[in-house]
Amino acid sequence: MSSSVASTAHHPSLQLRALTPADVGGVLHIQTLCYGAEFSESEAVFARRLQAPHHCSWAAQQNEQLVAYLAAYWSGLGKVTPLEGDFAAQPQASVLYLHDMAVNPAHAGQGLARKLLESALEQASARGVRQAALVAVRGADSYWSRQGFAPASLEDAQQQAHLHSYGEDAVYMVRHW
Repeated sequence: MSSSVASTAHHPSLQLRALTPADVGGVLHIQTLCYGAEFSESEAVFARRLQAPHHCSWAAQQNEQLVAYLAAYWSGLGKVTPLEGDFAAQPQASVLYLHDMAVNPAHAGQGLARKLLESALEQASARGVRQAALVAVRGADSYWSRQGFAPASLEDAQQQAHLHSYGEDAVYMVRHW
């Protein structure tokens, strides 16, 4: 991902940029606000993810404050990162894996999630990647369905175990374009 900063026309103070290890504190704050303790991940794990060369995560900031993020990396179809797991490198990465996207509730309703998702999908398309995958939790599959994702099955028992680390209602979803 380019580390350049981009403003958006509808939000002149909004800047989208690469999510970096310096953002981990802000990410953890947003996770706590959005998920509580159940799905919040550790500082050490998140810092390792953002140091991985195959991560392609995005930050949205307004007035120098992190207000939303999208943690993502290049992966393979049918691969799931377990809760508290590192982003596993895939030699033939063909999928944009969206691990986590959250918006500070104080900034909800501004289209930040949509902007982060659009930026990530544009980056994937520029790389020739034409599919994205994710795990929807806590009923978020309806949101992701509206974004063009559909439930997909996982045949591998280890990947199914990774999926279930998010709870029995977690859904693996894929989008092709």
